[in-house]
Amino acid sequence: MLTADLDYHLPPELIAQQPAEPRDHSRLMHLQRATGALQHLRFDALPDLLRVGDLLVFNDTRVLRARLHGHKEIGGGHVEALLLREVKTNFWEALLKPSARLRPGATVIFSSPTADVTAPAQLIERTAIGWLLRFFSEGTKRNIRELLPQLGEVPLPPYIKQPPREEAQYQTVYARMQAGNTTGVALDSAAAPTAGLHFTPRILEALHARGIRTAFVTLGVGVGTFRPVQTDTLEEHSMHAEEFEVPAATAAAIQTQRERGGRVVAVGTTTTRVLESVATADGGVPAGFGSTRIFIRPGYQFRCVDALLTNFHLPRSTLLAMIAAFAENRPHLPINQESLSATEDQLTGLEKIRYAYSRAIQEQYRFFSFGDAMFIE
Repeated sequence: MLTADLDYHLPPELIAQQPAEPRDHSRLMHLQRATGALQHLRFDALPDLLRVGDLLVFNDTRVLRARLHGHKEIGGGHVEALLLREVKTNFWEALLKPSARLRPGATVIFSSPTADVTAPAQLIERTAIGWLLRFFSEGTKRNIRELLPQLGEVPLPPYIKQPPREEAQYQTVYARMQAGNTTGVALDSAAAPTAGLHFTPRILEALHARGIRTAFVTLGVGVGTFRPVQTDTLEEHSMHAEEFEVPAATAAAIQTQRERGGRVVAVGTTTTRVLESVATADGGVPAGFGSTRIFIRPGYQFRCVDALLTNFHLPRSTLLAMIAAFAENRPHLPINQESLSATEDQLTGLEKIRYAYSRAIQEQYRFFSFGDAMFIE
């Protein structure tokens, strides 16, 4: 598939710079993939849109204050770091800029805005996507994590030009503080799982009252989520890796859902990555930790996810490829809607998504991380 097929023109004024206030007053586009029919709603209509007995699965990762500023110990040049992944205590993989003139063995002194908190880091080696850093502080064994609340800032996508009024606006209301992999390293994120930003305690209570169950996975979201596909075809693209956890309670909830013939609704593309990475042929998922490079694109057959809540994504992105793949898959559970006409049935998932996006632009939906939502079933 050509990457250019995922391109579209978005007027810059439709890139949301601040979240809706309140969160659950964002707009919600409802796409029925069996017919291509669209409905324009507000997000707080979601509980009534879902079916009693649905299971919503969320990604409960927390966005880390992962952007650091510092200077080279020798020469004094400014260095900016984006922490991507904790390899082990005080060892982090990070993106550095400017990177070209940095050399292994060099030391960068990172400091807080007021310079009252500092953390030296040695550049160990280049990695496939950045640098391996070792943080240290003479005379103490403090974990760099303890310093990040003072030292770092929340990394925002490059298309957001002004930080939100409150840092909490770039966290989901259900984000948990610590989730770890097999080495005990926490699965924090360099970006928010943005489909979850629309949820409020009020919406979660309404879901519960309606008999809609919830479960959680954790996936550490990397910066690869921002990056457009650079290759001419999707098949040439090398997917970034992300670590995840599926708790035993979530695996059990999905198994129960399968046994009773209910739907699994993924909140976001990151949740979808986790579930589809480990899904068995019968749609169940095992509990445990892992790392995934799954690239879901048109032609993929979904095994676990029956409905998907997501935001509006960047052109030429792997996330746009995923939702095109999902729109292409026919629902395999019984639904109360008219069958497709012969013409509609020939539409590809990408064609349905391109039409939905064109309508979203016409209707002045807000796009990307702080933008509006889309529910596909």
